[in-house]
This record gives sequence, C-alpha cells and structure tokens, in this order.
Amino acid sequence: MKKLLILETGSMFLFACNSDKTESKDEKMVSGVTETEKKTQASEFADPKYMDWGKKNLAAFESGNIDEWLTAYADNAKYYWSGGDSLVGKQAIADYWKKRRGDVIKTIKFSNDIWLPLKVNTPQRGPDMPGVWLMSWYQVNVTYSNGKSLQFWTHTDNHYDNNDKIDQVVHYIDFAPINKALGK
Repeated sequence: MKKLLILETGSMFLFACNSDKTESKDEKMVSGVTETEKKTQASEFADPKYMDWGKKNLAAFESGNIDEWLTAYADNAKYYWSGGDSLVGKQAIADYWKKRRGDVIKTIKFSNDIWLPLKVNTPQRGPDMPGVWLMSWYQVNVTYSNGKSLQFWTHTDNHYDNNDKIDQVVHYIDFAPINKALGK
C-alpha cells in the first residue's frame, strides 16, 4: 500500500509539473498570436477599404476634379509638406490645389502606386497620432503649363479622423526639380 501511495504521489507531481500551458480566456490563439498580444500591439493593418478610398481620391485629383478630391477631407484638415510648409483648413487646401491644378499643372498622371493602410494603436514617438493612416507611394508624370515635364516619385501619409475623413496629410516631395522646371 505504501508503494501505491508513493506511485500516486509521484504521478500527481509529474502531472502538476507538466509544461503544457492551458489557454486562459484572455489568451486564445488567433493566427499564432494570443488575443492579449493582439490587444497590446502598437500597430496593425487597417481595413483595406482605406486603400480603395485612396485610389479613388488620387484618381479624382488626376482627372482635375478637385471638388470630388476634397470630399475626403475634414473641414479642419492640415496639409503638410516635408519641407515644412503647410495649409490649414479644407478651404485653404481647396484654394491652393484648385489654383495649382488650374494655373500651373496642365496634366498629371499617377502610376506604380503602393498602398499600406495602418492602424496605430499606440503612438511610438513624437507627432504620430493614433488612428488609421494610409501610406502611399507613387510615380508622378506631370506636364506644367509652361510645357516642361517631370517624372518623380512621391510618398504621402493620410490620417483619418473618427468620421473617416482625412484630417492630416504629410506629403514627402522634393520641390527643387519642380521649382527648376517652373523657372523659380
């Protein structure tokens, strides 16, 4: 009887030390990542609908339909260029791009576009904001009213507010070749 008791105690000890962890309700596995880990990720892919919206928006700009392009923007939107210049408010953005598209740009074509919708849950540093960001890279072929043409790459980050309107744009572009083509 003593041997049987020792055997049972030993068996219980082995089962208690089993390294297999049972999943708690908070740690159900979802695609190799626990729900707890997913909840704490700093960022994740956002809904692909933002890519569709971005493509539609860029097509409106390309066609010269600035009013349609502006429907994606919030009234308090801010448009920043990488050089530090900015426009504040939907009306200021409208005034600038209507004049630019009407007086300076004769034709514009976008190609080789790449889109990345990203949801930022926890900002990493500095000015980045939580929420949905749509990052895009594309090639630009533009002909100006003076007859000069350019081809270049650009990168744009759009931030969407809680109403799915663009409230911040950061446009990374080198104005040096543009200004040279425009004789500035």
